[in-house]
Amino acid sequence: MNAILESAAPVVPATSAIPHLQLQNVSLNYGQVRALQDVSLRVDQGSVVALIGANGAGKSSTLRAVTGLSPVCGGQVLLNGGNVTGTSAHKLVEQGVAMVPEGRHVFPFMSIKDNLLMGAYTRSDKGGIAADLDKVLTRFPRLKERFGQQASSLSGGEQQMVAIGRALMARPRLLLLDEPSLGIAPQFIRLIARTILEINKDEGVTIMLVEQNSRMALMISRYAYILATGRIELEGVSRELLDHPDIKRLYLGA
Repeated sequence: MNAILESAAPVVPATSAIPHLQLQNVSLNYGQVRALQDVSLRVDQGSVVALIGANGAGKSSTLRAVTGLSPVCGGQVLLNGGNVTGTSAHKLVEQGVAMVPEGRHVFPFMSIKDNLLMGAYTRSDKGGIAADLDKVLTRFPRLKERFGQQASSLSGGEQQMVAIGRALMARPRLLLLDEPSLGIAPQFIRLIARTILEINKDEGVTIMLVEQNSRMALMISRYAYILATGRIELEGVSRELLDHPDIKRLYLGA
């Protein structure tokens, strides 16, 4: 993983005039329960930004606020400077946003091919779709080997490849990843980490990485936010947070 860290530089300078994604004082409730309280963060163009925290800290709720899957009760979500608060998920896909959900959520009785093509459902450029499908299969040779198999026959790590590949078929400019290392074997975690960096560097895709695997997230991101009980408790350059005593004690097992 240390070798991965050395290649984690963003594609563009760390701070752009207009963030690709920005949350301004976002609050979100589930009934009477406050899940997010005045969360503010920014994800600059071409960067990899991590949002880490313990289970139940509000990480997935943050992504639900971004994608409009849960209505916010305060604050704004901005995409390229424009207010997209409450915009439906399929409208965000049309604006270049794709999300890989927690738990992968592949279509179990569909083939790998059909799962991947579902990611291109908003597109009509057949040539571009075919070219992107080839790129995904080149990036994930295991999927090419099992192209006609049902997704339910794959391991957890292989299903995560399908979920990421499906998101890439939408040709996103902003990719949201919700716990991509959850429930998969260590060798697949290393592969997923390397793939995230390659997508960012080779294709210039901005990435927001939500992770409970704090070490991995800090090693492959440039900047990170620490979420606790629905609030941003700490933020900073990821490499510096790796050595922060509180982060090491609470999240890195040191």
